Amino acid sequence: MSIHNRGIKPAPAKDAEALTKAPAAPSYLSAQAKAEWKRIMPRLIARRIITRADLAGIENYCTAAGAVRQIAEIINAMPVPDLKLAGLQIRYAQTARQLASEYGLTPTSRARIGSAAPEDDDDNPLAVA
Repeated sequence: MSIHNRGIKPAPAKDAEALTKAPAAPSYLSAQAKAEWKRIMPRLIARRIITRADLAGIENYCTAAGAVRQIAEIINAMPVPDLKLAGLQIRYAQTARQLASEYGLTPTSRARIGSAAPEDDDDNPLAVA
């Protein structure tokens, strides 16, 4: 039987060129997207998994997450919800979720990161920690 890794993403790992300080949110992001940027950046910086090259993906995630909130505000203000807007919101939410998993922002992706931690090499299997 062959073993394949198709469909399995490698766990994000600490990067030697990881950012140590969060850059300011790009000025062209919406208020909701900037709020998301400020919410997630400290976590990503602390994990040391993002570099300058990853910032475009983070911007895309924040844009999608911000759009979900913007559309929700519009729909909530309407007397009768617009189904086209609801469909658009769903697509933005799916995109945001996919991008979030790339950077360890979902419970499943965080568990995947944790599972990559080195195991203890204790020789005594009966030892109690």
